[in-house]
Amino acid sequence: MNEQIIQEKIHTIRGLKVMMDYDLAELYETETKNLKRAVRRNISRFSLDFMFELTEIEFENLRCQIGASNFHGGTRYLPFAFTEQGVAMLSSVLHSEKAVDINISIMRTFVNIRQYALTYQELNEKLKELNGKFSDVYSAINFLLEKDKKQQDQVTRQKIGFKTKSSVILPG
Repeated sequence: MNEQIIQEKIHTIRGLKVMMDYDLAELYETETKNLKRAVRRNISRFSLDFMFELTEIEFENLRCQIGASNFHGGTRYLPFAFTEQGVAMLSSVLHSEKAVDINISIMRTFVNIRQYALTYQELNEKLKELNGKFSDVYSAINFLLEKDKKQQDQVTRQKIGFKTKSSVILPG
């Protein structure tokens, strides 16, 4: 299974990376109602951190994000959202080789997303650290430039004060 296809079906809802029941049914090559039926028969396996039903507002927001054209003919029931653990649990309630193969691909995709996020976080921390070091360098360079500019200003400034005899031009 192409990882890109799976990644496109992973959404963030309630701060969690989830896959929707209709997307999973499509990947498993089954109908959404059959997937939901299997889940409901084994509901004790799906705690709230494994699966939850979207609210109407969440579903409407999701439809706006991914485009209403993806929903052929509408839906009567709000979809289930499955976390990574919920998708793993699906393989125990769906008894087909296709479901097992797809679940392996999905698990690998979730792992790759997590590794990418960790790499991104590490890179971001390194950039912040470098930025802190460079800001010190920039501060030192600016200080030296300002110091040189002040010294130059002292040399070229117009002097004020009393005139001395050597600077007075006498007539004659």
